[in-house]
Amino acid sequence: MTERSSFLTGEPCWADVTVPDPEAARRFYSAVFGWEFMISGPEFGDYTVCTVGGRPVAGIMPTPPGQAMPPMWSLYLAAPDVDDPAQRITKTCGQVLAGPMEIPGSGRMAYVADPAGAAFGLWQAGGHLGFGLVGETGAYAWSELNTRAPAVVDGSHRELFAYGQRQIGDGDTFDYSVWSLDGTEVCGRLAMTPEWGDTPTHWAVYYAVDSAEATCEQITRAGGTVLRPPFGSPYGRIAGVTDPAGASFNIVALAERTDPAAG
Repeated sequence: MTERSSFLTGEPCWADVTVPDPEAARRFYSAVFGWEFMISGPEFGDYTVCTVGGRPVAGIMPTPPGQAMPPMWSLYLAAPDVDDPAQRITKTCGQVLAGPMEIPGSGRMAYVADPAGAAFGLWQAGGHLGFGLVGETGAYAWSELNTRAPAVVDGSHRELFAYGQRQIGDGDTFDYSVWSLDGTEVCGRLAMTPEWGDTPTHWAVYYAVDSAEATCEQITRAGGTVLRPPFGSPYGRIAGVTDPAGASFNIVALAERTDPAAG
């Protein structure tokens, strides 16, 4: 079990999903991941913290009143002082969408967008560190930025967090860069191809499961949709899915839990 008590500056530290019906989302994610829930009151926006074994792994947030935003997952990067990267992102042609703001008793946050338009959060931990568990069944496993402007966002994020980069693939038909901090690989960046159609640039989150195939079956039974059936990768079997509201995310059966013969 991989418990977390701290995060590197720039490391993914939290993810939450914004949906119009949090109760329906709780039913779905409980059926798929076995999550349990801590539901706050109206003073905290009826925010739900999802847990595995009592450790926080994700959040569920109702769509803010009066905002016509699509159901979506959001990723947050750790920052000891969110004001600093929030100010600096504008110098790389990004923008601040919300905040910085205080979340009483929990921390401080800002919501920003990179120069290509992908939105993400910045989180300065207070009472809420972020993920209490990663890389285990039902917990966060990985994230990547899907973008049509790889060179631009590579430079912008290096400016914010001094990521190291390791290129995977030929950079043409498959352009993937793994980003690291102090030698630890923390997230990735994938260049979107024309096959993505009009899908907006975005951060994708991955949650760990024991079996990609079995989980896809459970997702379908619970009212979700399998967008991309399970396929093999060096890191495990992956599938792209949505919850019943249409918020997309990925599941991954981590390689050490899969049959090496399963390609």
